[in-house]
Amino acid sequence: MTLSQSAAVCVSFTLLMYLCNDPKIDEATQEPENCRDMTAWVECLPAPNISCRLSNGTEFRFSGEEVGFNKTIPCRNVSGYSYKVAVALSLFLGWLGADRFYLGYPALGLLKFCTVGFCGIGTLIDFILIAMQIVGPADGSNYIVDYYGARLTRLSITNQTYRKPHLSL
Repeated sequence: MTLSQSAAVCVSFTLLMYLCNDPKIDEATQEPENCRDMTAWVECLPAPNISCRLSNGTEFRFSGEEVGFNKTIPCRNVSGYSYKVAVALSLFLGWLGADRFYLGYPALGLLKFCTVGFCGIGTLIDFILIAMQIVGPADGSNYIVDYYGARLTRLSITNQTYRKPHLSL
């Protein structure tokens, strides 16, 4: 059993007892290099002088240099469509349907081309939808956005969502 496996089962570390390394970011996708199935792993180092009782009964004291455990972080499925390019195409060439051709919607792109962006109304609507990341690539992947850039996360309410009960006065 390695130290990281032992440390993960000995205690649950509280927030100030460890520090996780930043993930290594892939330049092409702007996602962690080890992203698989929408999750990636980062190494976490327990703070110096944190003691941990291992599963075999021995006590181990961390120096702050050893990897104590791996933590999962979320990552996204990307396939080569840049957010910046999509917004620029929508802004400058949206009336020709270039944005929809780029995102993989050739039928809508051709329709926008033939109608000059639905007389400008479709161009404006598409620009807003692409800028808000509501319309994305046709293959279902996410845009490539800088790792520390402006990403939008969709929030949804399902039957599993906790709803605070209303108090009647």
